[in-house]
Amino acid sequence: MKTKIAVLFILITHCFLLTTLNAQRVTGTVYERNEAGKKSALVGVNVFWSGTSLATITDSVGKFNIARSAKSNVLVLSYIGFKTDSIKVTSESNFEIVMKPQGQLGEVIVRATSTQIDRLNPIQTEIITTKALAKAACCNLSESFETNASVSVSYSDAVTGAKQIQFLGLGGQYVQTNVENVPTIRGLASTFGMNYIPGTWIQSIDVAKGAGSVVNGYESLTGAINVELVKPDAREKMYFNAYVNHLGRGELNLNINRKLSEKWSTGFLTHVSTLQNRIDHNGDGFMDLPLYTQFNGINRWQYKSDKIMVQFGVKALAENRIGGQIGFYPSEHRGTAKFYGFGNQTNRIELFSKTAKLYQDQPYKGLGLILNASQHNTDSYFGFANYDGRQRTLYGNLIYQSIISNTNHQFKTGLSYLLDDYRETYKDSLMTRTESVPGAFFEYTFNHLEKFTLVAGLRADYNNLFGAFVTPRLHARWQLLEHTALRISAGRGQRTPNAFAENYGYLVSGRAVRFWGGRINPEVSWNYGISLTQTFHWFDKHWDVVVDYYRTNFQNQLIADTDHATPLASHLYFYNLKGKSYSNSFQVELNTLLSKRTEVKLAYRLFDVWQTMGQPANDVRLMQRMMIPRERILFNIGYTLPYDKWKADLTFQWNGKARINDPMKSLQATVDRKPMPILYSQSFININGQVSRAFKKFEVYLGGENLANFKQMNPIIHAEDPFSKYFDAGQTWGPVVGRVIYAGIRIKVKD
Repeated sequence: MKTKIAVLFILITHCFLLTTLNAQRVTGTVYERNEAGKKSALVGVNVFWSGTSLATITDSVGKFNIARSAKSNVLVLSYIGFKTDSIKVTSESNFEIVMKPQGQLGEVIVRATSTQIDRLNPIQTEIITTKALAKAACCNLSESFETNASVSVSYSDAVTGAKQIQFLGLGGQYVQTNVENVPTIRGLASTFGMNYIPGTWIQSIDVAKGAGSVVNGYESLTGAINVELVKPDAREKMYFNAYVNHLGRGELNLNINRKLSEKWSTGFLTHVSTLQNRIDHNGDGFMDLPLYTQFNGINRWQYKSDKIMVQFGVKALAENRIGGQIGFYPSEHRGTAKFYGFGNQTNRIELFSKTAKLYQDQPYKGLGLILNASQHNTDSYFGFANYDGRQRTLYGNLIYQSIISNTNHQFKTGLSYLLDDYRETYKDSLMTRTESVPGAFFEYTFNHLEKFTLVAGLRADYNNLFGAFVTPRLHARWQLLEHTALRISAGRGQRTPNAFAENYGYLVSGRAVRFWGGRINPEVSWNYGISLTQTFHWFDKHWDVVVDYYRTNFQNQLIADTDHATPLASHLYFYNLKGKSYSNSFQVELNTLLSKRTEVKLAYRLFDVWQTMGQPANDVRLMQRMMIPRERILFNIGYTLPYDKWKADLTFQWNGKARINDPMKSLQATVDRKPMPILYSQSFININGQVSRAFKKFEVYLGGENLANFKQMNPIIHAEDPFSKYFDAGQTWGPVVGRVIYAGIRIKVKD
């Protein structure tokens, strides 16, 4: 497979490099005009010469640049939702075009769905908009996927409050999670990082399935999530949000954006949240949620001119968590056997800059530099066990993009550098690791009208600990029919695992931790995917159907094995994969607007995930991966009254069974010399809803989570004896807390 992709990549690049670079050009800018008569640029408009395959699309500022055609002098412009336009070109070379909406009527309002498929991107990408984020409280990133069928979020254990996502049947560590194209939730930040991006800071979220672009690195094994934050020049110069729920959790968010001059602007994004109410609704003697306080903020500056755009700033975070038994107080009981306690203190600081060189006369051309430096410190304890970690990271990415002959043939190339310095201690063990990874990449894109897009990428990196490696990736999109698009993808991914941070929930137990078989090697996988997007009209309604299948095959994987117990101890083993490990993901999703005010989503998802386990017990076999529900059904309906004064939203989720483990039953099987028992959780239903009312200058909302009040029975094994070797709080497959009722207010002041 590697050889085939490399050969295909070389042949395509070679063929199109032979194309002439001296064709005469026609340029222009495409706009739309709003009700107030103000023009704004249209991005992604298809521009082509009539009767030919010579085509391009408008860039982020609405500009296009296309070679003149010897076969036609009629330039055609087409865009979904707008009337197709054509221009007869004689001697002119620069145009300004205003496109008119299709079937524009004075009283017609066209509504977009809250989540959208990027129809031109060959990578299957779903865009979660601010409209979708407003369907729930969305206090942070981990709570922003409640109405998303592809991403599901759950607690990793019943004590720490750490959350993990599941995507294509695997954990969040296999998804490259970026903030504005900077890898962010990785390494030690993977434990609580989903809680560190407040929902009010988020402008949009792109969820891409399969192997991602080589431009953003090599760590994307199953997909990529990119979070775009509110920009300093946003229309809202002030945004305030307050949230409280009946359990005592409270949050305040304040965003302030100021345009200082025609070129300079600055923004402050701030967040504070806390929970100080000790809750034990299931009566097991442990707090259902940890007490915590978080302070979080960003200050960034932006400079924009015709030739350059610069952003730079600083992020800072401090959070403290306390959990464990109801009677635990750190100042009195830490280090004693009277009460079991958990604690975590995280401090993080980050400096960043993004610089882009713009070419006004060549809008397809660009040069960008991304720089980021961060330090992440975490200090934790679980009963008598201590875990402390420090990560220092430097990241740089230099990107140059241009065309080959014409805008049908585009490319991106550049250099990257990643430095990770880790220092971790667990109990009496010290683990240090410094990784230095320089790399280079090239990505070629071929566009043929709206019919076909091919992206072929290749990057080469050198890791000072593990040597050189190559990452090929290929994506293609065919517009088979007017309303039918097919996408395929294939690519390699590699990452260095962080055993403790990515399996944090397993540390809340009496398990003895062992590394088996020597050094942990990088995880390497190949991901293959296919998706079909179909749009059709039925009963005078617009319907979108997306069907996709993705498979991830691991060549190496870090196995976290909790299946084996002995009379002496219950263990958590870490070791390299020997044998098969794979994940199959199938999903079908239907979206429609039943009326101009009613939006509906229905989705079904199936996971089939297996890995070879049992090396330490000499009982090697292929087993279903734990804590991953095999099936999931999601139904979401949203209704909006005229002028968006009232909005109501309801989400229904059915989660199927997942394989689980019980150390006592594993011990009994070992003593009886019987095969390890295969245990499953029960399936359960989760219902969330929200109603909001908008006024002239503010909006209030009232909602509920887990309205069916389902709770996992006995989420903590041996809760009555937390210092025993069979105590385990890491076998959480369902909600620990029951119904949650919340309310809040949003105040927006626009420029």
